[in-house]
Amino acid sequence: MIFSRNKLSSFLLTLVLAMALSTAYADSLLDESHSSISFVSVKKGTVAEVNIIKKMSGTLSDKGELKVVLDLTSVDSKIVVRDERMVKHLFETDKFATATITATIELPTEEGMSKLSAEGTLDLHGVSKPIKVDVMVVKTGDKLLATSLSPIIIKAEDFGMVKGVAMLQALAKLPSIATAVPVNFVLVFANKDK
Repeated sequence: MIFSRNKLSSFLLTLVLAMALSTAYADSLLDESHSSISFVSVKKGTVAEVNIIKKMSGTLSDKGELKVVLDLTSVDSKIVVRDERMVKHLFETDKFATATITATIELPTEEGMSKLSAEGTLDLHGVSKPIKVDVMVVKTGDKLLATSLSPIIIKAEDFGMVKGVAMLQALAKLPSIATAVPVNFVLVFANKDK
């Protein structure tokens, strides 16, 4: 096969760019210190409270394969007894210590911001369900930030957690606790060699 000088130059440039892009995303790890996952619980019909998951880990492959593992024992509502009750009765971490989010996202090819819709799976409380989320992705240097543009609504009934919500309601002597919660996230990934 004979290449003209221009075609050869274009081919080599394309090859170099492809290699550079794959290297930028190879073995990217979640930067836990700059990432967050939070959900809002509502009790008594109108009292909303923010809860966060403090410990998580994750990876992002050069093909856009995303995996984030949440340590549910690290839930933080700013009230210790409530955290203990959620760990024991809602999440039942003695059986289901973690929740896992997997998805494939379209990686940006250049620095800047882009909006995209991603489909993935949430494994929670022994149940796997598909999820869809609208995401803002920002690439800068060797880092990639993905943040939710709108909350993901998680329903207790979808994950066999209605009984746990009822137990929390009884223990706290509340007239109601919502069985659906909006979840928001900010995830930062960086090349592990940086």
